[in-house]
Amino acid sequence: MFTGIVSAVGTIEEIRQSGDLRIVVSCPYDPADIDIGASIACSGVCLTVVERGGSQGDAWFAVDASSETVSRTAKGRWQQGGRLNLERALRLGEELGGHIVTGHVDGVGSVAAIEPVGDSRKMTFAAPAALAPYIAPKGSITIDGVSLTVNEVEDQDDGSCRFSVNVIPHTSAVTTLGTLETGVDVNLEIDVLARYLQRIQSLRS
Repeated sequence: MFTGIVSAVGTIEEIRQSGDLRIVVSCPYDPADIDIGASIACSGVCLTVVERGGSQGDAWFAVDASSETVSRTAKGRWQQGGRLNLERALRLGEELGGHIVTGHVDGVGSVAAIEPVGDSRKMTFAAPAALAPYIAPKGSITIDGVSLTVNEVEDQDDGSCRFSVNVIPHTSAVTTLGTLETGVDVNLEIDVLARYLQRIQSLRS
């Protein structure tokens, strides 16, 4: 379980294909605090640590991504040199600063527009029709592992939608959202509460 509050940005140092995809990520964590078998959300994808090493502030860990994971996440995300938003699993008693995030990607969206508003960036994303019913103004959504609040939703004729969020300078600086460009794919996870509410509504209908 996660909160969508990114604790570090890591870099993919190595990719090895042998059955599953072995991904080695450098990060500023203390390797002594990274347990084998621990869960780390990598740009919104919950993955299991299978190796780790390095020194405090200059650590690395390795995870395995199955073909299913690769096929259901943002295109081109798993490449050497790629940057990932990292979040360690929530521990009992820690502050829930964002919202409840599972680390299971519900779908892939894309950056439709970026507009400066004051010091912040208004970012508009295109979401597929399968996710559109779960995205609502002032609701929560996770974009590449970052918990954000939806500002506006515009439904499209094909059942998909476009939604906008406001990304403040701090979030741009400490996550990969500040480097996103129009057309880039992103991992989306809808609010878990919205998922259950939609299911209840469909059964009543």
